[in-house]
Amino acid sequence: MFQKILIANRGEIACRIIKSARKLGIQTVAIYSDADKNALHVQMADEAVHIGPPPANQSYIVMENVLQAVRQTGAEAVHPGYGFLSENSKFPQALADMGVAFIGPGVPAIESMGDKITSKKLAQEAGVSTVPGYMGLIADSDEAVKISNEIGYPVMIKASAGGGGKGMRIAWNDDEAREGFQSSKNEAASSFGDDRIFIEKFITQPRHIEIQVLGDSHGNCIYLGERECSIQRRNQKVIEEAPSPFLDAATRKAMGEQAVALARAVNYQSAGTVEFIVDGERNFYFLEMNTRLQVEHPVTELITGVDLVEQMIRVAAGEKLSLTQKDIKLNGWAIESRLYAEDPYRNFLPSIGRLSRYRPPAEQATPQRAVRNDTGVYEGGEISMYYDPMIAKLCTWGPDRGSAIETMRAALDSFEVEGIGHNLPFLSAVMDHPKFVSGNITTAFIEEEYPEGFESPQLPEDLLRLVAAAAAAMYRVTEIRRTRVSGRMDNHERKVGSDWVVALQGREYPVRIAADPAGSDVRFEDGTNLRVVSDWVPGNTLARLTVDGTPLIIKTGKVPGGFRMRLRGADLRVHVRTPRQAELARLMPEKQPPDTSRLLLCPMPGLIVSLAVAEGDEVQEGQPLCTVEAMKMENILRAERKCVVVKVNAAAGDSLAVDDVIMEFE
Repeated sequence: MFQKILIANRGEIACRIIKSARKLGIQTVAIYSDADKNALHVQMADEAVHIGPPPANQSYIVMENVLQAVRQTGAEAVHPGYGFLSENSKFPQALADMGVAFIGPGVPAIESMGDKITSKKLAQEAGVSTVPGYMGLIADSDEAVKISNEIGYPVMIKASAGGGGKGMRIAWNDDEAREGFQSSKNEAASSFGDDRIFIEKFITQPRHIEIQVLGDSHGNCIYLGERECSIQRRNQKVIEEAPSPFLDAATRKAMGEQAVALARAVNYQSAGTVEFIVDGERNFYFLEMNTRLQVEHPVTELITGVDLVEQMIRVAAGEKLSLTQKDIKLNGWAIESRLYAEDPYRNFLPSIGRLSRYRPPAEQATPQRAVRNDTGVYEGGEISMYYDPMIAKLCTWGPDRGSAIETMRAALDSFEVEGIGHNLPFLSAVMDHPKFVSGNITTAFIEEEYPEGFESPQLPEDLLRLVAAAAAAMYRVTEIRRTRVSGRMDNHERKVGSDWVVALQGREYPVRIAADPAGSDVRFEDGTNLRVVSDWVPGNTLARLTVDGTPLIIKTGKVPGGFRMRLRGADLRVHVRTPRQAELARLMPEKQPPDTSRLLLCPMPGLIVSLAVAEGDEVQEGQPLCTVEAMKMENILRAERKCVVVKVNAAAGDSLAVDDVIMEFE
């Protein structure tokens, strides 16, 4: 077994690999850029080596810098994680030339499977069902349009060396094919240093289901069940689960055996993933093979009990797999929610900044539930614009799908993140969405269910009443605290009234509170009485309550006359007033937001890649105005209506903050 390994990555996956290495008694070496000097993976590792400036193309994917770190530290093996150099066949070859082991598959497997064009051809030769498409090199956008017409719209335009949703576009017509080809080519060059593009038929209403495989150097290869990865935005996975709620045993076996056959065809030695598109009739088509560890590997670990990182290390050290296919049993259900630094209220655009508060739920593992949080950040740390915006992977396990979802709901409600935009509200809303709960999901889930973008969900009446009762009881506690602080100690209970009006989500609930040492009884106008029990005290940002026997976890902040309360994806301003205050509040006019309809505002911190219009131009609805790059993703901003550009305030190459004015219209 190795004595020391270097991890050629950063963030949560570097931290994850360190944990398995520690379990095996292996020392670890971290690498870091200027931006990651104080990162968690650097703190966790036994050694750390600086490798360059913040941009990945000047540090993490500069092969010679990483190889120098290997030489400097005497590491015997390198784990690449995912992304960066993980699927660059030149990297393991260079390590082999140095006599250093690569904790991943061999060079031939990476070259044949890591390249999407080559892998599809090999899959076809191996008899694996594949999606119709064009695998040759595409010279320019005109040829892309011609090929798209031959295949038939809609088509998927993809980077051959791509991954993580980068370099992918769906085109429904010639204009989108032309535009998508160029954007995919640009992103591919920027992220992977390889701008080759291919085009294939886009299957509508598909499910994205992948098979985890594991092979060794002794000819053994097995599959460890499947993962459902259909909840995606911009072709990047957001929520994954294992097993899939859609597959039956026969389809699972067929997909697993095809995945193993493909892995055997390239003598695959390590953990890898074969991805499939599955239609409504359970017909499945090979999509690609990822010759690395997947982001969503924890859900497979939770239902199989197999540490995939440990297995990768053991295989790289020449050990034989200790598991056979008969040993793989799927136990219970696991779900992963990817916590991203992105604003769901702004169409999931990236957000950067300092984590002023970062309190994940406590990890646990019992026979009835498990909570796991793979992360690479900490409170006070900074989310950089240079890398992927993922903050953490929150995973839950339960004996069945319903219990795994319920555990995830509670874990998301208790996850505290402040200082940046994040997608916790969206993740929580999905857990309550009827389609997700039923398992009736496709890769079009987000665009179909949130066509106008994500908005704070409306809580159902029964849950709204529970929140109103909780708010009334909590407000009473704050009023008692206020009377004590003011010095009016005598008979302070009498100074706090019992009649209140709770206003939230456009509703008003007149209530009367009767308190005792064990809790409060909150009586509504219709005679309903809800018992509230909690040890919450003013100043706590997380309130754990039981209301009418139902447990609630509410992220809580103080606002004048009430609270900001966040739970189950909803963000509520809750006011608790006396009956007279409530009467007067109804007479107050609502503040109107400023008119920004004549301005193009930068929706995220980013770099202006190009401007498509100039001052004096007349533009049409839907016409591209400019392209903004953030976290390696290009975003095209379009005109919302017909207008004339009267002023342009930015130029290509400018770095802008959120809401900076890019241009003004007449």
